[in-house]
Amino acid sequence: MRGQYVSGRVGDTDVEDYRKTDDVKPDSNTETYAALKLTIDNWRWAGVPFYLRTGKALGIKRTEIAIKFKQAPFAMFRDTPVDRLSQNYLVISTEPVESITLQFNTKVPGPTINIDGVEMKFRYKDYFKAEPSTGYETLIYDCMIGDNILFQRADSVEAGWRAVQPFLDTWKKAAARDSRLTEPAAKGPRKRRHY
Repeated sequence: MRGQYVSGRVGDTDVEDYRKTDDVKPDSNTETYAALKLTIDNWRWAGVPFYLRTGKALGIKRTEIAIKFKQAPFAMFRDTPVDRLSQNYLVISTEPVESITLQFNTKVPGPTINIDGVEMKFRYKDYFKAEPSTGYETLIYDCMIGDNILFQRADSVEAGWRAVQPFLDTWKKAAARDSRLTEPAAKGPRKRRHY
């Protein structure tokens, strides 16, 4: 799914319609939001969806990997409604707050069997006093000391383009009929919620 933002507000900032931005054609079909559901065709990752979302003029800047664990088909404790249990997630976040969060179900203390969702959270800022560096600080420092481990090799970049180019080609052929408008500060087009 793809979209393009229109005028609105992000926090206290007015955002003009993308098509009214300097150097953008008034009839531009360039997407400012994209959401993809990808799968990997091998035995290890069969049935595991990967959701990628990115965009401009969104409500928050967030970079994270959220792993949703499958719900067990049965309950450990009798009379536990499996369909109403909280979802279990492992969330690794790098922006805006570097953290690792584990959300899972546990038995509420007491004589009755009640299950509720809880959260365990590790945040770097709670344990380390050093301010996190920006990505550019790290890359410039790595250049200075000759460490290229965080740099993409050409074959890796080309493999990435081979994966994305079919989407770009299809979207170009579909033109405006497939693009959805999205308000700034939203999480993307309204119709993307099924993703």
